[in-house]
Amino acid sequence: MTLMDQRATREGRPVLPPPAWQPRTDPAPLLPDAEPHRVLGTDAAARVDPELLRRLYTEVVRGRRYNAQATALTKQGRLAVYPSTTGQEAAEVAAALVLEERDWLFPSYRDTLAAVARGLDPVQALTLLRGDRHTGYDPREHHIAPLCTPLATQLPHAVGLAHAAQLKGDDVVALAMVGDGGTSEGDFHEALNFAAVWQAPVVFLVQNNGFAISVPLAKQTAAPSLAHKAVGYGMPGRLVDGNDAAALHEVLTDAIARARGGGGPTLVEAVTYRMDAHTNADDATRYRSAAEVEMWRAHDPVLLLERELTGRGLIDEDGIQAVRDGAEEQAAELRARMNQDPVLDPMDLFGDVYAEQTPQLREQAALLRAELDAEAEGEQA
Repeated sequence: MTLMDQRATREGRPVLPPPAWQPRTDPAPLLPDAEPHRVLGTDAAARVDPELLRRLYTEVVRGRRYNAQATALTKQGRLAVYPSTTGQEAAEVAAALVLEERDWLFPSYRDTLAAVARGLDPVQALTLLRGDRHTGYDPREHHIAPLCTPLATQLPHAVGLAHAAQLKGDDVVALAMVGDGGTSEGDFHEALNFAAVWQAPVVFLVQNNGFAISVPLAKQTAAPSLAHKAVGYGMPGRLVDGNDAAALHEVLTDAIARARGGGGPTLVEAVTYRMDAHTNADDATRYRSAAEVEMWRAHDPVLLLERELTGRGLIDEDGIQAVRDGAEEQAAELRARMNQDPVLDPMDLFGDVYAEQTPQLREQAALLRAELDAEAEGEQA
């Protein structure tokens, strides 16, 4: 008997016959909490492994420096564009650290830091944004799907991989990242629906940074939160402070464990803020105030971790400086490598499209080869 049948029986109303317009699950356990889950600065922080806190801090500081360096590279003409995650480093790092090696990460175009925190070479992570290749790495080697420029198209791919792993009996979870703007795309809704129906082992992480380029969240949805959307598909929704790295790690760890154990998907909304502009091509001052940005700087993910660590005596000034020095070394290496002009072969465009090239691709490749040969002969003459 469904919940609606039970209610009708108690209230003396006739029980309507199937089919199943009635709810299949109790919605109450699926609803997110009224306030974002927090750990740092609360009593719960004392229960967090100190080594985990130090690891999160190290990665977040490195991520902050990585964002600054990548942004500088765009100004130097070494990157065509860079969507910064300054202010969102906690979500990027937590997403990478909760996954096992066998799991898969499905990033959006903004999530190069998550890929780097998972172990991807920073130069390879930036290859797409440099304009050199469609993808600068082998997704199968790293278990990181190609950085996705079209909004939300990575989400159905994540569900497909997770469902395939489920059918094969592989112990694999997919974590798919998307911004608040991506939740307005049809792919988002299709992915959540399929994932819930199939009970696929996938976790959806929405980084709600306040704006889809210049469009504030209030003009995208009237829902109480993006996490509330989960209940409509039959999965739990979790609302978490997206600048609290410890809270994110906890919530995502629980969601991954639930998915791996056969409990199905979870939608996690990380409430954060995009400190920098949408990309280097965007003028954020046209749609938000400097005062708003400064207000969020007081809730900076680096500051929150540093305050927790120093307050509990888990790190001192020398330790903080050592972390910063390590981040600076990584930035210097990235800068030096990105300042080297890559050697590119235009014919590589056709190399990784299909296992066996189609007639159309063979024709296009032949045309390009002829053009390149003619150009080379002209230079020699």
